[in-house]
Amino acid sequence: MFLESALVTYYEEIRAALRDLLGRHETVDSGEFTPGVELPELTAAMREYLSVSGVTHAQMGHYRGKSLSLLDLTGNPATLTTKTFASLIIVARAVRYIQDTGERVTIVTPSSANKATAMRDAVLRAVTSGLVTAEQLNVVVVVPEGSVAKLRSSELFTDPRLRDRNPIAVYRGEQPGTVKTIARGLVDNDRELMETERKTHLWYTLQLENYLAADVVRALAEAEHFPAAPDRPRLHAHAVSSAYGLLGHAYGRSILPESDRARTLPSRYFLVQHLGAPDMVLSLYNDGTVDEAHRPAYVLRPEDGLYAQEENPRFPAVTFDPYETLDPTFYTRNPPTSARMNEIIHTQGGGGIVVSLAECLQRYGQVRSLLSEAGVRLPANPTALREWSLTMAVVGVLNAIDRGLVDEDDIVVHGSGSYAVGDFDGLTVRDLHTVADAEALRHVVLDATVL
Repeated sequence: MFLESALVTYYEEIRAALRDLLGRHETVDSGEFTPGVELPELTAAMREYLSVSGVTHAQMGHYRGKSLSLLDLTGNPATLTTKTFASLIIVARAVRYIQDTGERVTIVTPSSANKATAMRDAVLRAVTSGLVTAEQLNVVVVVPEGSVAKLRSSELFTDPRLRDRNPIAVYRGEQPGTVKTIARGLVDNDRELMETERKTHLWYTLQLENYLAADVVRALAEAEHFPAAPDRPRLHAHAVSSAYGLLGHAYGRSILPESDRARTLPSRYFLVQHLGAPDMVLSLYNDGTVDEAHRPAYVLRPEDGLYAQEENPRFPAVTFDPYETLDPTFYTRNPPTSARMNEIIHTQGGGGIVVSLAECLQRYGQVRSLLSEAGVRLPANPTALREWSLTMAVVGVLNAIDRGLVDEDDIVVHGSGSYAVGDFDGLTVRDLHTVADAEALRHVVLDATVL
């Protein structure tokens, strides 16, 4: 199944979801700017703007009697991640506000890199599609230094005026999640300053509902094109930091017509994380707590230099480092979404697992072969991979099957991101703005919003 432009196909459903999810919030004056919940009319320019939101479902084959398939959400060549979907809808709301009022909007986004890339691409598409001008809409992103290798060049960087208007700030401290504190502080402290001196509204978009509304397309496309068998439970597996995508799928299921929901069993969800940020899996199996004491104890094996453990099958059997960062995409600790995801999994079914780089390398050839059946190419050399999300998800599923942690025979892996060296032109820290706190970011934003 290939759906060429899911956001166009389900545009009215997304509109309704935005009104349902955010309508009540928009009527409360919190003092914080939001552009409202409405989207632009679906003109030819809007269709072009949304045209990169393709969705593909394809079979990967079987493993130990389990049917594996891929829901590929990485079709936008400018991002190669699922962050395209939410970013296009977020920016579309800003476009509608600008079209209605003539006022300027500056989006401020902390990110581990992929959301930053997708938001920048969405802003660029809005400008090049003629929906708004570069003076009316811009985006400022803040990323941790460890994610710089994931950033990519585009016209927002190669065009001098667009580069000035849309800066990338880099935080070089030890805690990657501090980028959220910096961006939040900038918006809280300087919103009025930017409105009065720069005549632009600061919009901090890191709100769950902004993502749920776009991710309903996963459930809508599934119900229409590849529904589960009526008597066969389906497991949805996803490499997650905060599980926004799975929560979006669950919400999308809830808004299906009752007749469609009744035809299949409730969806089950499977979380895949890494050792650097395993908090959702820890929370799931420890009554909502993420105490480090719940991690298994690893012992160094002198014979091969690997750390090993056998006490907890939901954690890697071997790893190069018990606290390794397999991929900086997944940097969120103790996400507020854990409680909601725990409730869904405990009620409907599913589970979670943590994987290591050593395990991903052990199974890399097998994963590469499975994904090739679904039309996804991984580089022959795993050191060329720059986004491990999809590989992590497949390895997590295979490990869980081997360890008897999965009962379901129908497993859909959500392909949320995969790219390698050669898929994009990169940037370096020297190309970007270094910030240590919200005050430093304020100067970056002031420069970017000069009238």
